[in-house]
Amino acid sequence: MYSYKPLEAGLRSKGLGKSDLSSKLGISSRTIAKIAKGEKIADRVLAKIADLLGCRTEDLFVELLDNHVLQILRDEKNAKTKGGLYHETQVRMTYNSNHIEGSKLSEDDTRLIFETRTILPLGEAIPVDDVIETSNHFRCIDYAIDVALEPLSEEIIKHFHLLLKQGTKDSMLDCFAVGDYKKRANVVGGRETCKPQDVPAVMKKLLADYSSKESVTMEDIVAFHAEFEFVHPFQDGNGRVGRLIAFKECLRWNIIPFIIEDSKKAFYYRGLANWRQERGWLIDTCLDGQDSFRAILRMLDLPEAKQ
Repeated sequence: MYSYKPLEAGLRSKGLGKSDLSSKLGISSRTIAKIAKGEKIADRVLAKIADLLGCRTEDLFVELLDNHVLQILRDEKNAKTKGGLYHETQVRMTYNSNHIEGSKLSEDDTRLIFETRTILPLGEAIPVDDVIETSNHFRCIDYAIDVALEPLSEEIIKHFHLLLKQGTKDSMLDCFAVGDYKKRANVVGGRETCKPQDVPAVMKKLLADYSSKESVTMEDIVAFHAEFEFVHPFQDGNGRVGRLIAFKECLRWNIIPFIIEDSKKAFYYRGLANWRQERGWLIDTCLDGQDSFRAILRMLDLPEAKQ
């Protein structure tokens, strides 16, 4: 289904109605009826209308999705809606994901940056990178919404990293590959991660195994997230990139996204560290994160996804 409200608004701005399309462009009454019903109309017809209104064809309609959460996020993002689901998702996901990784910005600080692009630090000094990465994380969420329905790929994963780390102190280091896999070995919680020379092949296999599934469940997304963190393909930023991937994939498969709250960090780390021995811990923590997202939907009186 499609919404042709942008087309109708364009006609009104020129003092025209849908019926005028027939006399001015020779468009049939059947096609005009399709516009009213929200059905797809031919590209050549769209091109004629766009030429009349002086705009692009993609500016004339919006495709309506069965995925209510993604539809709301896209509509509110494009309309720059304040106080809605998009707004709350940006603030809460960005604050929690960055705070898990040690950011000193509070949720109120994060909200202020998103709403006004300013900050009023009180007490201890705030590292510049915390502010940069907060602003960058907003862009990452926008990107996740934009590419939500695209199959997950290395290009998408690397672009998340590029968006997140651009302009940070790390990005100025020769050894730090922004938007590309790590060049130096790293250790997480005393555990050796995938060697740099092995990362490309391991990531290709991880993506191939995941992409081979005809349909994806919440458990599949959590499993991909855990294995991604075991690989730890980037020099830094792996946790945030991993959670952004999970957010994108939940949107793709019409599953309620999950927000791991900073207060649940210990349970989250325990689940990741023990994933290959006990999967239930991480799955339960992510299901709890789904409840956090559901609470936002209920607060805003919005419909939920299928899962």
